[in-house]
Amino acid sequence: MAGQHPDLDPAPAVNADDYVKIVVNPDGTVTRGHHIPNTPADPDPHQPSAVRTKDVPLNPAHNTWARIYLPGPSPTRADQKLPLVVYYHGGGFVWCSPANTVHHVFCSLMAAKLGAVVVSPSYRLAPEHRLPAAYDDAIEALRWVRTTEEEWLREGVDFSRCYLLGTSAGGNIVYHVGLRLCAAAADLEPLVIRTLILHHPFFGGSKRTESEVRLFNNPTLPVNGADRVWELALPAGANRDHEYCNPTAGERSDEWEGMKKPGWRVVVVGGGGDPMIDRQRELAAKLEAKGVQVVGLFSSEGDYHGVEILEPAKAELLFDKLKGII
Repeated sequence: MAGQHPDLDPAPAVNADDYVKIVVNPDGTVTRGHHIPNTPADPDPHQPSAVRTKDVPLNPAHNTWARIYLPGPSPTRADQKLPLVVYYHGGGFVWCSPANTVHHVFCSLMAAKLGAVVVSPSYRLAPEHRLPAAYDDAIEALRWVRTTEEEWLREGVDFSRCYLLGTSAGGNIVYHVGLRLCAAAADLEPLVIRTLILHHPFFGGSKRTESEVRLFNNPTLPVNGADRVWELALPAGANRDHEYCNPTAGERSDEWEGMKKPGWRVVVVGGGGDPMIDRQRELAAKLEAKGVQVVGLFSSEGDYHGVEILEPAKAELLFDKLKGII
């Protein structure tokens, strides 16, 4: 894929630090300037048909926790155990939590439309906890799901139908969790992963793609802002061709062969208005060339990075497409 040298980048429309709004203080603490609204869990909503939600602790030592979404009763699935979706939120590895209102609305809609129990775990954020901390926490959450006695899961979930879904940084997490687990999927039983869903996955690289140049000053995700996020999230000293950032840099054939063995499907969702669309398409094509079952859901030019998180009507369309998979 043709590259672009950073010296030839278009003039940035925003300052990267102003976009990120993260300050690492002299004492090592971090100040985040973005104030993202939250919604509390509601285990007993007034409407019987509404999605119920509750928060549960995962690892107190890491201050990680998860929000569980239980869909309301339905005559079409009475007495049936439901599939499980484990959802990893986005935020560039540096912002956000499962309590954010946009994620709460998205996961509530997901549970209702797919008829699935959704577990949305938190993970440690960079730059306090650089990668691979988020990957470690994501796998720890799956092991918690496998062993927990939490009644909403033990009583209502068919553990043989587990789907991993993540948006943006969460899509990156799903990809790397899949790479780690594909050789040892049996160790998670009775939890059986069926599909990895990479929703607008957050990737990058040292050389620019055509879409990154064309959409460099995209207002939702300016490319220079993404570069700054990677500086905060990657291991100290790593560049954007590190495997955590650029899944197609270097030789990955053995990793992709391994992902084929469990028989998982990999769904890659991307929008034509996302600067990372070329990277998402390239990864989907390379996985498919290695024999992985890939479903590409790539939409129009107007669909920006993470559009379904911010536009519930678009989220409903996405879940309609995923119904045939989950």
